[in-house]
Amino acid sequence: MDQYSKENPDLRAAKKRVRDLKGFYTHLLVYVVINLFILAVQIKGEPLLEGLSQPENYYTAFFWGIGVVAHALSVFGSSFFLGRDWEERKIKELMEKEKRQKWE
Repeated sequence: MDQYSKENPDLRAAKKRVRDLKGFYTHLLVYVVINLFILAVQIKGEPLLEGLSQPENYYTAFFWGIGVVAHALSVFGSSFFLGRDWEERKIKELMEKEKRQKWE
């Protein structure tokens, strides 16, 4: 079987990963652009520091930001926080620590 054929599961998984990453980066870009626009509109006509210090100007960014973080976790998976690599490193660390304590 050709490694680039449509039936190749590795190729399909790689294409899905690229689509997921592209979707996340697009979401992040739209988030930044739209929230900068909203902030600019909300503080228009006010002194800059006064407009930037009003918490109500950040509600959209905050709640939409929760969605962006959720999207990031779905794309980058459990390896983003406490993933398999973390578990393996932590197990080695604890084993080394216990080994040192036995020798002391």
